Formats: sequence, C-alpha cells, structure tokens
Amino acid sequence: MMKSLLFSPHPTPPLLPAPRLRSLLRLRAAASSSSSAPPRADRRSPRPAPSRRPPPSSLYARPSLLDMERERAARRADVDAFLASLGVDPGELAGLELPVTVDVMRERAEFLASLGLAREDLAAYPLALGCSVRKNMVPVLDYLGKLGVRRDALPDLLRRYPQVLHASVVVDLAPVVKYLQGLDVRPNDVPRVLERYPELLGFKLEGTMSTSIAYLVGIGVGRRQIGGVITRFPEVLGMRVGKIIKPFVEHLEGIGVQRFSVARIIEKKPYVLGFGLEDKVKPNIEALMEFGVRKEALASIVTQYPDVLGLELRDKLVAQQSLFESSILVSHEDFGRVIERMPQAINLGRTAVLKHVNFLTACGFMLSQVSKMVVACPQLLALNMDIMRMNFEYFKNEMERDLQELVEFPAFFTYGLESTVRPRHEMVSRKGFTCSLAWLLNCSDARFDERMKYDTIGVEEMEAEESSGMNAFVEEAESEEEEYSDYDDSDDEFVR
Repeated sequence: MMKSLLFSPHPTPPLLPAPRLRSLLRLRAAASSSSSAPPRADRRSPRPAPSRRPPPSSLYARPSLLDMERERAARRADVDAFLASLGVDPGELAGLELPVTVDVMRERAEFLASLGLAREDLAAYPLALGCSVRKNMVPVLDYLGKLGVRRDALPDLLRRYPQVLHASVVVDLAPVVKYLQGLDVRPNDVPRVLERYPELLGFKLEGTMSTSIAYLVGIGVGRRQIGGVITRFPEVLGMRVGKIIKPFVEHLEGIGVQRFSVARIIEKKPYVLGFGLEDKVKPNIEALMEFGVRKEALASIVTQYPDVLGLELRDKLVAQQSLFESSILVSHEDFGRVIERMPQAINLGRTAVLKHVNFLTACGFMLSQVSKMVVACPQLLALNMDIMRMNFEYFKNEMERDLQELVEFPAFFTYGLESTVRPRHEMVSRKGFTCSLAWLLNCSDARFDERMKYDTIGVEEMEAEESSGMNAFVEEAESEEEEYSDYDDSDDEFVR
C-alpha cells in the first residue's frame, strides 16, 4: 500500500478530521476580514452625511411624442371648430400652418372684420386667415394707407384682390407703384387706380402690363397720354394684346375708322376697350346698319360717339325709331340719317323729344316741317330751350324773316345769339345786304369779316352757300368728336 501511494502521479494529501477542518477554516476567515477592514473610528467623531446622487436623466421622464401629437391634434380640432363657426370650411386650410390656439385665430378674424370683411368674404377666401396680423396685414395696410388708399375703399379692394394680404411691400407692391408713376400716373391718382383695379398689384412688370402699353403707343396713343389712359381705365393693364386690344383696333379699322382716330378715341375714352368685341361691338355695328345707317357712315358715328359700341343698342333703336315715327313722322330711312348726324339721339328720352317738338309746333311750324328740320339737324332735340326761345324771338321780331328759312336752315338755333347771330345780322343790315341764313352764319369769323369787305353778294356764291349749308354744318359737327360726347342723360340740353 505504501508503495502504491509513493508512485501515484497525483498524490492525495492526508485528510484531516472533519471537526478540526471546519474550525480551521473559520479562523482563517476571521483573520482575513479583520486585516481588510478599516480602523474603527472614534465614537465621538461625527459621521459624514451620506451623499445623494441626482437621478439619471432620461427621455422617458418627458412627455412622449405620441402625447405631443395628441395635444396638437386637440388644439387643431378647436381651431377647426372655430373656423366652422365662421362659416369657413376647415378642409380648405388643411395644408396650411395655422395658429395653435383659438385666441390667435379669433384675433385675425376680428381684425379682418374691422376692415369691413364679412363672414361670407372669409368663406370665399379662407387663406386670408392664414396671414399674421402683425407680420402680413398691418405692413400691407400701412403701405396702402400712406399711398392714399381710402379707408372706406378697403373692403372692396380686399374682396377683389385678397391676395394682397400675403404680398411683400418691398418685393411685390412698391415696384408696381413705381411702374405706374413711371408711366406718368400722378401720385394723387395712384391710389384711385389701385382702388379701381387692385388686381394689377399681382401683375408682373415684364408681362401683360408692358406689352399692352407698348402696343397702344405703337398705334399712335401719345406717350404723354398713357398716364391719363391708365387713370381712367386701369383695366387696360390686364388686357392681352393678341386677344383683346389688337382685334378691337383692327375691327374699327375694318369699318373705316382711321388708326389715328382709334388712338384718339382710346386717349379720350379708353374704357371702350372694355366693350366685348363679340358680345357688344359687332352686334351693335350690325344693328346700326339694320336701322338704316349706311356702311360708309359707321366710322363717323363711332368717331362722334364711341359709347355707341357698348350700349344695349338694339332695344334702344327699336324704342327710338318708334318714338320718332309716332311723334315726328320720321321714316325708317330718315331715322338712319338722324343717327348718322347725331348718334347721341339714341339716348334721347321721350320727354325731351316731345318738349322740343311741341316748342317748334308752337312757333308755327307744321309737323311735316318739324320732321324735315329734325332730319337735317337732329341737335334741335337736345338744345337748351331758353336759348332756342331767345333765338326764335330775335329771328321773328328783329330779323323779320320767313319761317321757311328756318326750315331750310334749322341750325340757326344752334348759334349763340349774342356771340354770333346779333352782331352778324347788324353788320349785314348796315351794309344793306340781303342774304340767306346759311350765308350769314355758316362760316368762320374770319370768313365773315372777309365777306363784309364786299360791296355786293354774288348770286352764285349765295346759291352755293345755300346748297352746302347743312352739309357743312354736319361735317363740322362730325369733326368735333367731343361736341356731344358727354350727352348721357336723356333730358339734358346743350347749345353750340
């Protein structure tokens, strides 16, 4: 046995009895703990307070993203409910960043209401509620106010072009105002232009505005007249040349109006460009020809009275022809001559016509004579009654001429008594001349002074003057484009 233990590859140490082994292990453990423990402090020395470490920060201690989304959705629901109470469809503002609180949205709605916009206006353009009062609305309104836009004009301006609330004063508005001033629109007229046509605040300078102005100048509109054209009719800045302006000009040229005459019409009455070519102009030209106007007279009518292109003409012509036929015995053909010589007769009211007809018949003219006088000189129906009465009394009491002379030359009533009729009659009387009314009146002052140098009046000259008297009067009236152009009220009167 001893031999086997000596030659074993892993000799086993001799085993100790179990109780002795356990006591030995306890002694070793006690010695180890006593050597590693710190020395015991004095009982009288204070113990240090235990330090508290801050709790570690964590994202999970804050509101979760889900909670934030829920809160945002709840606020947006409140804003949408407020919009619905205003009559605005919240769906139209779904993609727009709106205020997070109802109070801010209420401030915007109340501010827009203070400008004169109703709930219907907000419903028509809900994007206005996306504008900040301080960042968008106030700067724009301050700028318009400094230009001179009237406070009472703002509601209509904002209804027609609410996009101005989104505009930048520096980038969008100021360049347009500078462009208008560069076209000779006076500073005092700029706010009136913006009030009448606020849409131009959204136009690009190099677009429709510049091309329309260039075309007008090209057809003969005076460069210095452009400012007045824009002031009276700013809508021209939004008209396309190829679709509106050029076809209008070419159609007038097609009926015989010379291009320079078209340019003069546009200078004085630019709003004619707003008469629809297909809806108004062409049908009115056709109506004139249907009621006896000759094609060669169309240019003269348009030149004298451009407004005829924009009237509800057919109905007016039907009514006027019936009036002239019943009260003055004017035939269909003669009615066309009346319109050719004074197209404003289309607008004469029944009261004005009958008043003048009754005056002439009271003077002793037969109705057939009145008819002839009106056809030759339709202006009789629109003259001032007091002036007609004074002229007739002078003709009857001082000149002592026959009524037939007035039938032959009814334009006598259109001349001023003190400025023309009386001084010329007295000069002729002193010379001892006997002449017709046409020879006496239907000439310029220079021509009349030259005639007064004659010793006698040639019979040939008298006959020529009588035959051309009324034609010359009509041509003179046609050459003065604005002589009767302001005649709109059917009961107004005028004197030549």
